[in-house]
Amino acid sequence: MGCGCGGNGSGGGCAGGAAKDVPLDIQQAGVQAFEPVVSEASETEQEQEDEPASGPELIVTSEQEWPRIKVNGVALAQEAIAQELQYHPASTRQEAIFLASQALVLRELIQQRIAELDLQVEVAAGESEEEALTRTLLEREVPLPHADEAVCRQYFERNRARYASAPLLAARHILLACPADDAEQRSELREQAEALLAQLRVDGTRFAELALAHSSCPSKEQGGALGQISQGQTVPEFERQLFRLSLGLAGQPLESRYGFHVVWVDQRIEGQLLPFELVQGSIRAELDQRVWQVAVAQYLKNLVSMADIQGIVLDGAESPLMQ
Repeated sequence: MGCGCGGNGSGGGCAGGAAKDVPLDIQQAGVQAFEPVVSEASETEQEQEDEPASGPELIVTSEQEWPRIKVNGVALAQEAIAQELQYHPASTRQEAIFLASQALVLRELIQQRIAELDLQVEVAAGESEEEALTRTLLEREVPLPHADEAVCRQYFERNRARYASAPLLAARHILLACPADDAEQRSELREQAEALLAQLRVDGTRFAELALAHSSCPSKEQGGALGQISQGQTVPEFERQLFRLSLGLAGQPLESRYGFHVVWVDQRIEGQLLPFELVQGSIRAELDQRVWQVAVAQYLKNLVSMADIQGIVLDGAESPLMQ
């Protein structure tokens, strides 16, 4: 079994859907409830519908199952709702239908607005024509104020800990490898790892000897040395534990998907706080993205407020900005 650490003495260590063509933020705008229109059914059919379902439900397209929705007079095909359903997992089928209907209504509103403006675009590499048209529409109609330096600096001061270089560790390990789903062997290997720790507490100079004898990692040939490790170079569950360690022998085995690690930290260099000038660009991009998401949601509410929508209730803006 490979440990995935890549440690060989030279560095590294234990490394390790939505509506088609519609941006995620667009799909998440606020539908509150849908109002299905059902055709009249016989008493026998109604009794059958009231019976508890046995086994997984199948997607069907009967009028009893789907809401009838119109957007400015354009009816949404019930088959389209059924197809869209797969992109909206939910705790109940009714909620999934609600989310699928919401996405299709918003998509239809966008397409109608694009047609109204008669937008023409050049499709960029990697995007569909619909994606290009949607992007162009939002660029044209959603004003995006940019965070100035004062706002960015204020955010930086409130979140200094986020903007620091990653710490570096030089460490050695002994890997006792085991499949992640073998509970019995894991229990045995934990005891073996504890026994190795007990020996190393008595005589730490034996680490290389014990690594060569017991480790499943190629680093055993270098005394278990993993080299210099930075964040992102190891599997997450190992990294979270590793970077909390102090210098010296870890007090207990570290468990990962590969097994148990007996770890000795030889050196630790703490990360340094980065200057504002170095991170200003990333802060501005993050803040602008947040503002953009809010602005898009408001834009969609404005579209809803101006539309004639039947069969579904959406949360529109109280005072539409568009005329």
